[in-house]
Amino acid sequence: MEQHADWELEVRPRRASRTAAVAAVLVLAFFTAGGLLLRTGSTGVNFRVADQIAMILIGVLGAGAVLLLTRPRVRAGARGVAVRNILGYREYPWEVIRGAAFPDRKAWARLELVDDDYVPMLAIRSNDKSYAADAIERLRELGARYSA
Repeated sequence: MEQHADWELEVRPRRASRTAAVAAVLVLAFFTAGGLLLRTGSTGVNFRVADQIAMILIGVLGAGAVLLLTRPRVRAGARGVAVRNILGYREYPWEVIRGAAFPDRKAWARLELVDDDYVPMLAIRSNDKSYAADAIERLRELGARYSA
């Protein structure tokens, strides 16, 4: 868990980030090898340099898509909680937050809002075990301090 000037808590997933980085490298290596070896086979299809480059670029796009899984982050501080998931980012002031929960058999925690809605927090994942438990506990402490 990192801390920055405006935020007292910053959480990013650990295992998911490492797994995504390894998977991205493998995807890129697979498509690069496929692109480089594309012309050497005798499949009856005429592959050109443009096809090889396209194959490698598909690998780059695939690796980039896998790396989106490293994007989730949760920040908390006096002004509220900021949740960045794979594609979205939103800040919630403490007035609209009811609490933070880790539902049974769910892969990640969620931020519960006062209107009976919730926001998944992909940065706090159950497979991070004690790191996730510490993060959710720290988030609850900050909620108790700033909501009172």
